Amino acid sequence: MSISRILIFLAVLIGVDSLMHYYVWARLVRDPAFPPGWTRALTVVAVVLAVLPIAGMMATRFAPRAVAGPLVWVAMTWGGLLFFAVLLLGVVDVGQGFVWIARRAMTAASSTGASDPGRRDALARILGGAVATTVVGLGSWSLFEGLRGVAVKRVLVPLTKLPRSLSGYTIVQMTDIHVGPTIGRAFVEQIVRKANAASPDLIVITGDLVDGSVAELGALCEPLRHLRAPDGVFFVTGNHEYYSGADEWIAHLEGLGIRVLRNERVALRDGGAGGLDLAGVDDWSAADILPHHGHDLPKALAGRDASRALVLLAHQPKSVVEAAQRGVDLVLSGHTHGGQLFPFNYLVKLQQPFVAGLHRHDGTHIYVSRGTGYWGPPMRLAAPAEITRIELQSTAAELGEGDEAAA
Repeated sequence: MSISRILIFLAVLIGVDSLMHYYVWARLVRDPAFPPGWTRALTVVAVVLAVLPIAGMMATRFAPRAVAGPLVWVAMTWGGLLFFAVLLLGVVDVGQGFVWIARRAMTAASSTGASDPGRRDALARILGGAVATTVVGLGSWSLFEGLRGVAVKRVLVPLTKLPRSLSGYTIVQMTDIHVGPTIGRAFVEQIVRKANAASPDLIVITGDLVDGSVAELGALCEPLRHLRAPDGVFFVTGNHEYYSGADEWIAHLEGLGIRVLRNERVALRDGGAGGLDLAGVDDWSAADILPHHGHDLPKALAGRDASRALVLLAHQPKSVVEAAQRGVDLVLSGHTHGGQLFPFNYLVKLQQPFVAGLHRHDGTHIYVSRGTGYWGPPMRLAAPAEITRIELQSTAAELGEGDEAAA
């Protein structure tokens, strides 16, 4: 990443971090009008918490993993709690705004006295306490969801062009693992065991494997060399690979026996009158970071036999639009984490056509995984992590998202 991009990122991060912490401090510390000693102490705590995200990010660059890991874990956990606090306080403020407007409308024709400071302070303490309690509850549950074992989820996908002899072909998809300061080798070993235990014909990783360089994280990803499937293990880049040294990671993964598909296609199986192909494309944003990379679906599909069923690996779900125009049968994506922390999924929807699950777009199926790891806070709310076992069926029958089944 260029120096200018890093500086812009830092400026935005510091600005947003400062505004969010000021808002929470104002509503939970200043407005309740606690005794001066309490206010000063809580203000110091707020300042320390505001510095935590920046300190955690700096630690990942300059401190050993043994130091950076715990600091980042605490900083990111606080980041999740901060998200809930800002969200809930926003809801409370909007609600109070409507109440104020209603009261103004009802008392417009009458005189009103000065507001009661004691009542105002008491209300601020009650609402602040309710918000803080709810944040702790949501945060605790989200931590439990984020840190518990990853489940294997079974999904059935019908492909009209799939030969009957290949019906039942299975693909294990992992994505958005985000090996980094808080996700290490033990987690990678766990998901490798679960992927192999699913006995798939093919294993795919659809990007965002890492958050750091090969020098920092290469050894932590070493267990990936033990992934086993008859038709191999394949990978496509996600946006985070381009923040972490994409070329170096591509070479490293190839050394682990993982085939990286860069705008290319391979034949997997023949079966009767047709067969099954696999294609993969660079991440949608690749060309913005590395000029010799870029999302190029026409290149990946060049010379394709359209009578054969084709599965496309594309990190970002937005690839489905072009994929449908070019007759791709199934797209496997990640990137969204299913929103990771509800209700963030509604914001993700503004940027991606699909957030999670199995869908159809102009005749093309797309499955969007909620991700295998997590990014940022070690938390998940209403978006459980998954390793997906996809079973292809030779049928033209429709299958909705409600037909997915957890294994």
